[in-house]
Amino acid sequence: MSAPTVTELLSRHIPKEAIWYCQDLRQRYPFDFKVRGARLTKAGDFTVRPGRRSLITVNGDLHPYLFLVTYIHEFSHHAVHMVYGNHVEPHGKEWKLAFRTFMEPLMGRAIFPPDLEQALIRHMKDPMASPFYDPKLMAAFRKHDPSQKDALTLDALPLGSVFSLHQRVYKKGAKRRSRYECVEIESGRKYLVPADAVVHPSTPSEMT
Repeated sequence: MSAPTVTELLSRHIPKEAIWYCQDLRQRYPFDFKVRGARLTKAGDFTVRPGRRSLITVNGDLHPYLFLVTYIHEFSHHAVHMVYGNHVEPHGKEWKLAFRTFMEPLMGRAIFPPDLEQALIRHMKDPMASPFYDPKLMAAFRKHDPSQKDALTLDALPLGSVFSLHQRVYKKGAKRRSRYECVEIESGRKYLVPADAVVHPSTPSEMT
């Protein structure tokens, strides 16, 4: 069985009205694209590969609206790197301008629900390094994700709570700006988990 094309991948993960735009960006500014499994600390990434095309990845478990915004977020890194290389901050003024520039064509086209579009417009005035750092924006995303209608976020749990995320169990620790330092029970490793991450309180069986 042949691997799916990028167009096929995009059609599975983003609103159909935005496929043309995302494909156009890739054709004008070539890069490789892959869909990854769920990752604890990031929704997507951009990787420079010497001698090869840059690689953009996005987590396949994201809701279509969040997947689309993450795709543009990572593409903006690619666009900035093409102009400035590694000589600017990853989420500095150059990236902020690029993100606003490449998000703008998606606005006013009925791709996003009106309330989510307004939240995105507000976010784009001074975009953060991750949409997960913007609680109001993430609340707007969750409103349109049926699977998260009654979602519980890490921020709502008391310190010391044990919870599961991506089929692993963690203990909530101190807050570090917009993330919490959490310890994975099985390995003892520490991770910085976004405060707005959707989690599930652990059951005794998950801790054995």
